Amino acid sequence: MTKSICVVGLGYIGLPTAVMFANHGIKVHGVDVNPAAVKSIQEKKLHIEENGLQERLNKAVDEGFLTASTTPQEADVFIVAVPSPINPDNTANLEYVRQATASIVPFVKKGNLVILESTVPPKTVEHVMLPELIKANLEFGVDLFVAHSPERVIPGRIFEELVNNDRIVGGIDEKSSQMTKELYQTFVNGTIHLTDATTAELVKVMENTYRDVNIAFANELAKMAEKLDVNIWEAIKFANYHPRVNVHFPGPGVGGHCIAVDPWFLVELGGEQAQIIHLSRNTNDSMPSHTAQKTQAILNQHKIAGGKVAVLGLAFKGNVDDMRESPSTIVIDELQNLGLDVISYDPHIKENKHATQTQSLEEATKDADIIVVLTDHNEFKALNAADITAKTKIVFDTKNCLNRENWQEAGFEFHLLGDAKNR
Repeated sequence: MTKSICVVGLGYIGLPTAVMFANHGIKVHGVDVNPAAVKSIQEKKLHIEENGLQERLNKAVDEGFLTASTTPQEADVFIVAVPSPINPDNTANLEYVRQATASIVPFVKKGNLVILESTVPPKTVEHVMLPELIKANLEFGVDLFVAHSPERVIPGRIFEELVNNDRIVGGIDEKSSQMTKELYQTFVNGTIHLTDATTAELVKVMENTYRDVNIAFANELAKMAEKLDVNIWEAIKFANYHPRVNVHFPGPGVGGHCIAVDPWFLVELGGEQAQIIHLSRNTNDSMPSHTAQKTQAILNQHKIAGGKVAVLGLAFKGNVDDMRESPSTIVIDELQNLGLDVISYDPHIKENKHATQTQSLEEATKDADIIVVLTDHNEFKALNAADITAKTKIVFDTKNCLNRENWQEAGFEFHLLGDAKNR
């Protein structure tokens, strides 16, 4: 039975994973290079937002099952859950994975299990982790066991999905896979599927790439629908009544640490064999510019030059505080490049360096020539348009999350991404 775990990386995946094991009676030591994050955890304060995390963190720390510091310590299991971003040229940056792996080598001992949870390009375990771990002078598959078990959760529902989702485990050998399966059975109710490390790496990247390609299809349809005078949201709804069709929805772009990043891993590896994937990435990356241009076109219709735009939503998805790869930041940049004045508001985000930000919805909208909704937070869905003050009553909904009738009854001209009509 596992007695102790060392989790390297205490972000959106590492911290929930650490507290889950701690809440199930396993001693967990969390490690992060950010001293502020470590201090927050030690004081039972959250540096990330996630449903149910606070009470689980309190329990883990109060019962003595979770500690945190900036350095690893000896354990039975090491879990690496660090970022795997892309470089400016869209190639994979695996330096965090390499450094995290190197940091545990002095603490690894015979019989240990090392698990990579980060989403990575295929062959990362083989080409990045093993060359570092071999420095521990332990024989793989005999003295030291290694596996990849990628996270498959979504912000806002992490704890529910940690427990209920199926999990993929890919070991460098059969015993590594079995040991990893037994560990996650501590709290996973979903089926745990065993394979090899490279297949597990590919599976996770495939899952996110599938969604990216599907969203790109929806975004192409949205642009076409605006020319055809069709409401694409309605058309997609009808198409999805077909039992074998599941078209995703369009939007102002694709964000987050997975869908906007992982397909580039396959583009880099696949070259000429990744043409559909590459085109989909470019399509989705074009949506912030399309959103800004459409905003400008709406203002031009009203002969408003250099207008003020109130951007509602900075997070990459609704009801989270995660701005990683958020298309909102690019939309803001594009709007500013068009000479527009931008003020932003997001009830989940406290700091935004891309535009003037306020924590007051009224301040954001009162002098606005147009309100542009970029994130489908529940707070925005519940807005009563009659309570919104704006210099010019125009709203542009890029997420189909507002009550159109409510806004129109309040006198707003309503525009929707993927629908040319102001219905």
